[in-house]
Amino acid sequence: MIIRTQAYPRAGLVGNPSDGYFGKTISFAFSNFRAEVILYETPELEILPSEKDRSCFASIQGLVKDVRLHGYYGGIRLLKATVKRFYDYCQENQIDLHDKNFSIRYHSDIPHGVGLAGSSAIITACLRALMAFYGVSIPRYVQANMVLAAEAQELHIPAGLQDRVIQAYEGLVYMDFDKEIMHKQGYGNYEPMDPKLLPRMYVAYRDDLSEPTEKFHHNIRHRFDQGEPKVVNAMRFWANLAEKVKKCLLSGQLDQVPDMLNANFDKRCEIYKIAEENIRMVKAARSVGASAKFTGSGGAIVGTYKDERMFTELRKRLHKLNIKVIKPKIVPGTGNPKT
Repeated sequence: MIIRTQAYPRAGLVGNPSDGYFGKTISFAFSNFRAEVILYETPELEILPSEKDRSCFASIQGLVKDVRLHGYYGGIRLLKATVKRFYDYCQENQIDLHDKNFSIRYHSDIPHGVGLAGSSAIITACLRALMAFYGVSIPRYVQANMVLAAEAQELHIPAGLQDRVIQAYEGLVYMDFDKEIMHKQGYGNYEPMDPKLLPRMYVAYRDDLSEPTEKFHHNIRHRFDQGEPKVVNAMRFWANLAEKVKKCLLSGQLDQVPDMLNANFDKRCEIYKIAEENIRMVKAARSVGASAKFTGSGGAIVGTYKDERMFTELRKRLHKLNIKVIKPKIVPGTGNPKT
């Protein structure tokens, strides 16, 4: 039996990066790209390398380019961390696992390092494959916690819950990570929403703006923990924006959404050091009338456009900067926050 599982990139619509700081966000998952994991029974347990795990290059320049895009470690560490976390969960919950072994490999065409949550997509797909192989059912809110633990605790990659939640639930989800709620139940309140409520959306990215999320967020956690007013107030600002956008979507007041998305990015510029190339990408999108903000940590943006004429202008304008523009195909969600 061959098990194939997928997980998809996500776009943080609004509120990010407050998800790691007891804030609120809205995100959607889209299927224009995907991470796929293939698992099948074998005599020994083996994790097979993918194209991002290669160690043979045509030249020294090829090696350097690969390191700049993918870092020094590929996706094998993501699979290892997921297998360990899955095993730990089963041990802690007294779930017996059969003694069969497996081989597992992954493939992902999600643009790397541009804020589309490609790493957590690989982990999410891996977790789904393990659940299928061992016949273990895990609630989605727990799956999100496990994926976060694999990254943050096993691999020490700074991360928040937003990416893992939307990849577990898919669709369009409003998330509330209020401190009291998180401490009381161990996860946030997750509210699936109808993707049809959204205005016209686009996602744009460029492969050569890859920047590790740990570099982007490197001192914000310390400043937040120290209670720096500028950072604490920014997190509250983003959380409030997510709440406002949610109300606008539910009431059909879509004309107010673009300015809120723009405000999300503008506030980010006040406390983060944003690469000039990323700022140029946002400004270029806004120059044709579209709204624009980061999908995640930088390298990709998400926003609204008015009509097909504006989308055509957007694509032409960004193409000149070597930026690709797509209309995201939003993945249908589960609709049930407790499963």
